[in-house]
Amino acid sequence: MAEDPVIRAEGLSVRFGSKTIFKDVSFEVRRGEIFVILGGSGCGKSTLLKALIGLVPLAAGHAWLLGEELAKEDDNERRALLRRIGVMWQSGALFGSMTLAENVELPLEEHTDLSRPAREALARSKLGLVGLGDAAAKLPAEISGGMAKRAGIARAMALDPPLLFLDEPGAGLDPITSAGLDKLIKDIARDTGTTFVVVTHELQSILAIGDRCIMLDKEAQGMIAEGDPRQLKAESTQPTVRAFFRREAA
Repeated sequence: MAEDPVIRAEGLSVRFGSKTIFKDVSFEVRRGEIFVILGGSGCGKSTLLKALIGLVPLAAGHAWLLGEELAKEDDNERRALLRRIGVMWQSGALFGSMTLAENVELPLEEHTDLSRPAREALARSKLGLVGLGDAAAKLPAEISGGMAKRAGIARAMALDPPLLFLDEPGAGLDPITSAGLDKLIKDIARDTGTTFVVVTHELQSILAIGDRCIMLDKEAQGMIAEGDPRQLKAESTQPTVRAFFRREAA
């Protein structure tokens, strides 16, 4: 029997007032894979991520994370479920007055009864996992954009969630730094079995890390492709999909 999906989305729709962002989006995310939500600017990629974790209300449809429907949980059950996921926002969203170690400790302080020495040790361990073991005492203003993204991933991993969401991890990074971040994501997925959902429009990253993907389209107001991104690039006959993967003018 096939293993239950980590995420199951059925007929998801989001509207802001009279404006439909996307409609009737359905897909599954399998355990241990790197799943990419891709598409052009304004197609609703980040909105879909926020809808999956309950930050944006659904106009229609249902979504299950780790076998539980977030929308139907009571407050305690909802909080328990949210502790089992981690999120890295586009900018890293680090607190500027706190060191990297303190940023990573924050979820541990909020959601565990660990002693301060234990929290500090875990924070150093997570920062070491993303290559920032020597930067634990630095403030966000003292590090590069790529390091901030890594620190954001470390904080998202603080509670050892089986599911991580990354919102535009390569945005604003130079090609070498972006490639290093891609390698980090692949290494973490391989070494820990963590499932990743990555929102991006960066073509090189999509092809480098994505096991499977869905593509959203602004004009279609929904999903226009699903599958292995390399196969979509080679075989898709849908004009918008072909243009995206081959970097052609639409």
